[in-house]
Amino acid sequence: MAKVLITDKINDLAVKIVQRIADVDNLPTMDEDKLCEIIDQYDAILVRSQTKVTAKVIEAAKNLKIIARAGVGVDNIDVNSATQKGIIVVNSPDGNTHAAAEHTIAMMMAMSRNIPEANASVKKGLWERSKYTGVEVYNKVLGIIGLGKIGAHVANVALALGMKVVVYDPYANKEIVEKIGAKYIEHLDDFWGLCDYITIHTPKTKETTGLINLNTLNRMKKGVRIINCARGGIIDENALSDALESGQVAQCAIDVFEDEKNIDKSPLIKFGKNAILTPHLGASTDEAQINVALDVANQVVEVLSGRNATSAINIPALKPQKLEAVKDYMSLAENVAQITSQLAAGSIKELTVAFGGKLSSLDISPLEIAILKGVLSTNMLGINYVNAPVVAKNRGIEVKVLKTNDSRDIIEVQIQTSDSKTVVKGALLARGIKRIIQINNYSASIEPKNHMLLIPHINKPNMVALSAGVLGADNINISGMQVAQSTDDQNKSIMIISTDTKVENSTLEKIVKIDGVDEAKYISLEA
Repeated sequence: MAKVLITDKINDLAVKIVQRIADVDNLPTMDEDKLCEIIDQYDAILVRSQTKVTAKVIEAAKNLKIIARAGVGVDNIDVNSATQKGIIVVNSPDGNTHAAAEHTIAMMMAMSRNIPEANASVKKGLWERSKYTGVEVYNKVLGIIGLGKIGAHVANVALALGMKVVVYDPYANKEIVEKIGAKYIEHLDDFWGLCDYITIHTPKTKETTGLINLNTLNRMKKGVRIINCARGGIIDENALSDALESGQVAQCAIDVFEDEKNIDKSPLIKFGKNAILTPHLGASTDEAQINVALDVANQVVEVLSGRNATSAINIPALKPQKLEAVKDYMSLAENVAQITSQLAAGSIKELTVAFGGKLSSLDISPLEIAILKGVLSTNMLGINYVNAPVVAKNRGIEVKVLKTNDSRDIIEVQIQTSDSKTVVKGALLARGIKRIIQINNYSASIEPKNHMLLIPHINKPNMVALSAGVLGADNINISGMQVAQSTDDQNKSIMIISTDTKVENSTLEKIVKIDGVDEAKYISLEA
């Protein structure tokens, strides 16, 4: 039975879900060294934000198949190291959507109406109405950086409050932005000066770190108000502090910080009503904590059961919305690639894939990953959907994608080496019914099997009997066979034989000695 490690404080319902299929150790948050000592025991680890799954931890993991983060951000996980090692990293992008969006709106309103300071004043027995006069959000311009699910929800609420919304997101579709009633800003340079309020809803990346800095702050409207419930480090806190001092920024509402373990060192804590500060509460609702925990727990179960995760961040091509249209062809694509790769002689110079029928009009990126996995797994161990694209890139292998005029839903893989070109085609006759329909110059219709033997030969009597005799003498049972004639030379044919067991080299050597046999090639499609 699989073993799963759960660290940090995660809802008990998630533990019960994983316990259905695995032994679970539910342990407190631990440091890197302690985690390295025990991680090799586990097939999966489920964490929140406290546990750091570093490159060192991933290197120590011998059996790890999935790292699950109960939340949106994965800053505490070395995703690149996990990808290189073929470990799936999943998160829960939707579980805290409403919680984070509501906290953003709450922070904006609390800041605008000076609620925290006014509350503290009243509790001191004071009545200072004029001191805490606020501003209305109605008819103000809210600038949203990042229109994912949280940003979109914030936009909808802001529009309902009577605000005007402008959006900057280089990955957003202009039509979708305009459909919700917001204005799409194509260039960030044009964004800053439009906004009365700015809220951030992007991950922390190399591009977004320090996005709001001295330069960008000076380009904003004087008196702008800034909200950040996304990730610490996107705002340069020292620059924001200076802007608050000068009045360039009227107020800020910040839930995330550059160094949350040493919050006392943040330059923002010295401000009164100018700064509303909360301790990373964006996802801290009872409902959100349950939702994210259940989401990732179910994904762990799916992956350990041999199925796909719904929110694997390091295999975006296999997200459900992309996979749905082509999922029935994934196994076929991998099989065609495996056969092509095992038949090809020499190092790969060029890898070309072609699709016919309805496949030629679909997003076939999931099939490209399946083909890369099939090609690479022939000669390398540990190749899976996660690391196949990375390994291919590192080896200089690029996939050239073509469309064919074939009306059938075919998948064709071509491998050009320094020695030759190998072509294999496959088709799906019906759901779950796979067929290899061409191997180089031979037309066929054979089901891909775990053990296959290809025997090109001169087209003359007794060739099948002689080959079958060798297999029988070596105690290898034939489960299926087809003979196909070459489309180029009527004197040549190929036997495509399915066997129950592996065909050893010693058997191949005997077959090759048969008069009229050119060569014999064993193909393994075992996972």
